[in-house]
Amino acid sequence: MGKFTTVLAGLSAGELQPEGLDALFVSAYDELKRIAHSRLESHQPITLLDTTALVHESYMRFLHAGKLDIEDRAHFIAYAARVMRSVIVDFVRSRSTDRRGGAQVHVTFSTEHEQIAAKEADVLRLDYALGQLQSVDPALVKIVEMRFFAGLSVDEVAEALDLSPRTVFREWQKARLILSDAIKDS
Repeated sequence: MGKFTTVLAGLSAGELQPEGLDALFVSAYDELKRIAHSRLESHQPITLLDTTALVHESYMRFLHAGKLDIEDRAHFIAYAARVMRSVIVDFVRSRSTDRRGGAQVHVTFSTEHEQIAAKEADVLRLDYALGQLQSVDPALVKIVEMRFFAGLSVDEVAEALDLSPRTVFREWQKARLILSDAIKDS
């Protein structure tokens, strides 16, 4: 039994104390950092968050969640993907507000800043579309969160959700088509 599984078993036995959550975070830290790095690196900077900031902000949200109902590593990875989505979307919203005068800082846009702003707007449209999709097919949302917001491969998502890679690939393609149409309409 690995360290993560041992810590998770202790948490499931009702030992959800801050030190138990700390132990869970420490045992999963390398994997969370890999997920965050993959997400931020492979899709170019959508935000100005770095890997460590994304992982640490995610951890803070784990702490504030109160009760975690995590059955196994797959549920933990899915939950971490959802939390990372939340962190990224909230960060983008905050920056968007700041650009409209929220922080009263004058910014001169270069091409790079315009590209980041456009990508941030895409993240907000995607988040809205995912909210709509959640009411229709929550399983697709989970796959999108794990693929797009956590940067997991099809094989990693398949393993985490106990599905075949072919099924995940097919569902990922379906989700992309649905979300593409929803984003165009928004």
